[in-house]
Amino acid sequence: MIRLRGISKAYGSVTALDGLELDVAEGEFFCLLGPSGAGKTTTLKTVAGLEPPDAGTVELDGRDMAGVEPYDRGVAMCFESYALYPHRSAYDNLASPLRSPRHRLPAEQARARVREIAELLGISALLERPVGALSNGQRQRVALGRVLVRPARAFLLDEPLSHLDAKLRQQMRAELKAIGSVRRTTTLYVTHDAVEALALGDRIGVIRDGRLVQTGAREEIWYRPHDTEVARAFGRPRINLLPGTVTADGGFRSADGAVELPLRAEAPPGTEVLAGIRPRDLSLTAPGHELTGTVYVTEVLGRSVEVTVTVGALPLSLVAPRADTHGLRPDDPVRVTLRPENLLLFEADRPQRPGRRIGTR
Repeated sequence: MIRLRGISKAYGSVTALDGLELDVAEGEFFCLLGPSGAGKTTTLKTVAGLEPPDAGTVELDGRDMAGVEPYDRGVAMCFESYALYPHRSAYDNLASPLRSPRHRLPAEQARARVREIAELLGISALLERPVGALSNGQRQRVALGRVLVRPARAFLLDEPLSHLDAKLRQQMRAELKAIGSVRRTTTLYVTHDAVEALALGDRIGVIRDGRLVQTGAREEIWYRPHDTEVARAFGRPRINLLPGTVTADGGFRSADGAVELPLRAEAPPGTEVLAGIRPRDLSLTAPGHELTGTVYVTEVLGRSVEVTVTVGALPLSLVAPRADTHGLRPDDPVRVTLRPENLLLFEADRPQRPGRRIGTR
């Protein structure tokens, strides 16, 4: 189990972590999601013991790690920057943890273990090549393999798939999920990719400015985002956020009056709000609350099509099957439907502060 309590860390005038509180259960695959500079890598380094916190405590399995050296913590970390031995072969890099005094295996067992991990990561044919001759994606797989090859109480993975192409990234997500399910090794996985977090995480934590904004299972993060910034982070195309006010009966009216939605807003009439509608919750054919507008643009996304519709002065993005969009052209009138129970309502954004969720779902 990983437990962080009140962790703060600053580099000069820059605050990387600001009173961070985080719990990762034993055997859990926990994804920490956030943009660059949010404090993700600093969190991993603090757990690993590579960066001492300025304040707060790090506990592993209930033991305070203050003063415990990184090699005594029993964790294995994969760095985004690879941290490989460039003059050695891929095999030697993978085998290096199994040659250390703490994890030494007999030569035959070590070879079998290395080849098992290489097969898992699709790099068996690269084992004799020097790391300097590998592509960035191949180096990243070697770096990930060096973490997985030895036993550990916890894996700390810093964006280990970021340099892989889309097809291999999808394959590796499935492999990592399988490894986590079989081994049940506690994993703290850092990413800036919301799709990756949704695919991998038993739970997801959203970090911003060195603080944990929200944690929860993927369904909770998706359906009950804490604020507009969390809502924007999940889903492609991004969630539609329509500015407006709360009406006297608790409904929503857009700023130009073109969109009225029946809601049960938990806010006084006249409150400035944002109505959140995910593109996949809008339809061109299903029954529901109806809006009328005109097609602005369509974009084919394989089997589905992203359609941007102008309702009044507001653009609305939706995703529909290709069959439902046959013949649609810009400026065509169109009927868009939605179910009010699929809506989200937020306070209006303020400078330096995203709007909090205040109703629905």
